[in-house]
Amino acid sequence: MSRTHVPAPPIRLPAFIKRAALLLPLLLLPLAASTPAGAAETLHEAEDAALSGGATVETEHGGHSGSGYVGGFTDGNKGTAAVTFDVDAAEAASHDVAVRYANGTGVPMTLSLYVNGAKATQLSLPSPGGWDSWGTVTVPVGLNAGGNTVALRFDASDSGNVNLDRIAVGEPSGGPGDTPGGTGADLPYIEYEAENGVTNGTVLGPDRTYRTVPSEASGRQAVRLDQTGEYVEFTLTEAANSLVVRYSIPDSPDGSGQSAPLAIYADGQKLTDLELTSTYSWVYGDYPFSNNPADGLAHRFFDESRVVLDDLAAGTVLRLQKDSNAVAHYDIDLVDAEQVAAPIAGPSGYVDITDHGATSGDGSDDTAALKAAISAAGPNGGVWIPQGRFTISERVQVNGTDIRGAGPWHSVLEGQDGRGGIEPTGGQVTLADFMFDGDVRYRDPDDQITTDTAIEGVFGPGSTVSNVWIEHAKVGLWIHSGTDGLTVTGVRVRNTFADGIHLNGGTANTVIEQSHIRGTGDDALAMWSNGTAVSNSAFRDNTVQTPNLANGIAIYGGHGNSATGNLIADTVTASAGIAVSTRFNPVPFSGETLIEGNTLVRAGGLEPNWDSEFGSLWIYADTSDITAPVIVRDMVIEDSTYAGVLMSWQRTIQNVSFENVVIDGTGTYGIEIQATGSASFSYVTVSGTTSGGLSASDGFTLNRGPGNSGF
Repeated sequence: MSRTHVPAPPIRLPAFIKRAALLLPLLLLPLAASTPAGAAETLHEAEDAALSGGATVETEHGGHSGSGYVGGFTDGNKGTAAVTFDVDAAEAASHDVAVRYANGTGVPMTLSLYVNGAKATQLSLPSPGGWDSWGTVTVPVGLNAGGNTVALRFDASDSGNVNLDRIAVGEPSGGPGDTPGGTGADLPYIEYEAENGVTNGTVLGPDRTYRTVPSEASGRQAVRLDQTGEYVEFTLTEAANSLVVRYSIPDSPDGSGQSAPLAIYADGQKLTDLELTSTYSWVYGDYPFSNNPADGLAHRFFDESRVVLDDLAAGTVLRLQKDSNAVAHYDIDLVDAEQVAAPIAGPSGYVDITDHGATSGDGSDDTAALKAAISAAGPNGGVWIPQGRFTISERVQVNGTDIRGAGPWHSVLEGQDGRGGIEPTGGQVTLADFMFDGDVRYRDPDDQITTDTAIEGVFGPGSTVSNVWIEHAKVGLWIHSGTDGLTVTGVRVRNTFADGIHLNGGTANTVIEQSHIRGTGDDALAMWSNGTAVSNSAFRDNTVQTPNLANGIAIYGGHGNSATGNLIADTVTASAGIAVSTRFNPVPFSGETLIEGNTLVRAGGLEPNWDSEFGSLWIYADTSDITAPVIVRDMVIEDSTYAGVLMSWQRTIQNVSFENVVIDGTGTYGIEIQATGSASFSYVTVSGTTSGGLSASDGFTLNRGPGNSGF
């Protein structure tokens, strides 16, 4: 973790450098076979595809197309059976792939969809009737231009027991007729912004000035409760039995933190006090920031606390109230209200860490017990974290083993003195259904590692991280070279002191999807081709909120990566919503980089060390030119702090295309360019700018296609 944001670069960047770019890498998943020009979709019969691992052509059941269908997805072929299609795509884009199948079991079954060797998703295949009845499930996948492979595999995590008839590959999505923008992750809670509630307190903001409290709040507003009896309240639109409160309270004079209770009421009846602390918020001074108030320049004001309650029905009036004088004020940003499921039961055959000496909630060190359970399970075995809080004081290695818990609200591994985490060292690793609550209180210098990442290491093919919740670590996930074929889904990363999720050089075929990242101390989602390219990897359908430093999504060099379907809001400083960049000396871009279907809201930010303003989408040629294709499509940029799109800095940027992009509201220009080279623009609309639609330097060519306006 050696990226350094300061000191300033050799060339001082002037104030025209605006908000960073939202580059969310959509995994360029290849689909094989040929697609005739002009065809609405192309059919690929399963019986004509490449079969392996026990998959066989069958004709027993009727209703199929072609000369047969493929079966063999039975228990004896679990982990091996596969059907692989060769598909040609005329251009790199997202395509709908429709899978036609039969499932006579009466219940949904699953198979895994792979594109170009990387797992794209697990398909749920509901039963359409008997074995002569055929259903279709359609999913969007990203394809490279030219030849691709699409495979349906019976992975160890799948239930199989289906027959495959064919796949149909649609033409590329996107274009002037499509609705642009992304909605991010499907989240399990309803979020209530404090400024939209009913309050007798004081609404702070809106304000985007660095080192002010509202500048770090979601929506750039918060509610201050500074008198006894002041409150903010919300009416629940859905039932819930748990709350997460994002808040700030004053720090202690020595920076070590202080605590205070916040009262929770429902329909006028007090339920409990939620304990809040400043221990894991408030940093000071210059990068990488200290925990010493004497250094001044305070920021990183917010933290989060969670609580499980009795069931609260929709319509309940929920109130957060200052009943205590323990601190001068409470600043409330938002509340997430969630219906938490009952604990998951332990899988059969998994090794329980309590059987090896782990004890919940007593503060004792359970590191040895976790190690012993992993050793007892062995490669291809499983380890169970039951309900409770278990302390670990170092990174614990795991190779080819599952580690599961009863759910992230129920099973918690907690760090100690800044240390603790999970370190995969290879093999097919599964991490699922638990929380890691770290004990990091400041960001140490990157060349003096004294605090730990929650999950850091090398994952083998087929590895997954799912439904894991991470707080108060240095980094949420730092993925090392050698990782190939990792899928991260449904993860929550909150309040880290550096990156949220980071794919380092040499990572391949890795997907981060359906995850939520909030309050990070550096890039929320990053790919850094450090020495070796990050390749064929994707950030897709994620939600990013309020990164305190740097970008919502950053792609630093690499090959064939993508960012698609993401929602990014409220970047704070030295920040873009999405950045496509050769900063930090990465391996230069190659292949196509796809930024598609993303929404950037109130993104961009001032870099005070450079006295420079970054755009919401920032394409930045720093240590090398950017000449490999970059495709920006179906994007919405709303209320940009500075420029909507910024392309810089005095190097060559070319082979960039913008299509179906809406820029609505900017603090400066709609599009600002300080580079040589060229880019094409079609169906790009700019409105609501402060300084004008376009500022472009000499030596840069705008190739204007149809449908543009406002610049």
